[in-house]
Amino acid sequence: MKRAKLYYLIILSIISILLIDCSDKHNIKVIKLAHALDTKHPVHEAMVFMAERLNEKSNGSMRIDIYPGSQLGSERELIELLQMGIIGITKVSSATLENFVPSAQIFGIPYIFKDHEHYWRVLKSDVGNKILLDCEDYWLWGLGYYDAGSRSFYTKEKPVVTPDDLTGLKIRVMKSQISVKTIQTLGGSATPIVWGELYSALQQGVVDAAENNPPSFFFSRHYEICKFYSLDEHTSPPDMLIISKYQWNSLNADQQKILQEAVDESVEFQRQLWKETEAEVLSKLREAGVKISQPEKEPFRKKVEPMYEEFKNTELYDLLLMIREIE
Repeated sequence: MKRAKLYYLIILSIISILLIDCSDKHNIKVIKLAHALDTKHPVHEAMVFMAERLNEKSNGSMRIDIYPGSQLGSERELIELLQMGIIGITKVSSATLENFVPSAQIFGIPYIFKDHEHYWRVLKSDVGNKILLDCEDYWLWGLGYYDAGSRSFYTKEKPVVTPDDLTGLKIRVMKSQISVKTIQTLGGSATPIVWGELYSALQQGVVDAAENNPPSFFFSRHYEICKFYSLDEHTSPPDMLIISKYQWNSLNADQQKILQEAVDESVEFQRQLWKETEAEVLSKLREAGVKISQPEKEPFRKKVEPMYEEFKNTELYDLLLMIREIE
């Protein structure tokens, strides 16, 4: 059924692209961007900003049409559509991208960043650049990173104070090997579920808990079901803006330059917006009756230490060492 749905989406996308091309009579370069987030999410707002800047910089000769809220599929399906050249750009979590670009797994390893400033230094370093470049081997092109904060547990029945509180809990994770391994190492039962299906999964008891950053927890309205939010901040996988290699190659050098400039400006815009939004939504979550706690992180760090040794003699371990050397 999922494969049939994907083919159906492909057909709709092709028809949509053809209609857009006809309506613009090839005078405007239209790039189709699809993602899975709510329109109030700061990452969506950053992409709207990017589209506006691209239009301005190109004097109206380039345009980005945005399809939010999983209209054209889940994050994994959107990457597949990019690889086929059906859509132009998408925003995905690095945890989803790791299923296509193996080196992106590095961002899913728990507690690899010293703090949030270190997180950004890594994204702007040779490590961050390498992973963007690695996308090319998979018919993708990395454009940049958006702040996605840190992922923490939210639960229905009780707060997560120590790793022992995760024992026996069915916890929703992204379809990511590293995410599954992290939850299992911490003692929980990892259950991969598509983001758009998570609200009903929590509601129906398919899972007992989930993990995500504050804005995603708030804008998804998962707080209506989960009243405990424990800020253990176990992982910090960034959001990544990627473009189809077909779409990138269809742009001339000037268009590529203008698009990259618009992306870079939106990255800085989103970084500040994220900081403001995160503080705002934490306040709103408290107002909505969510009990927010900050458990001691050291027991969680110690629990996942064995994971690091499993990466020895791999490219990921080399990247891990490089990250640790970044001051």
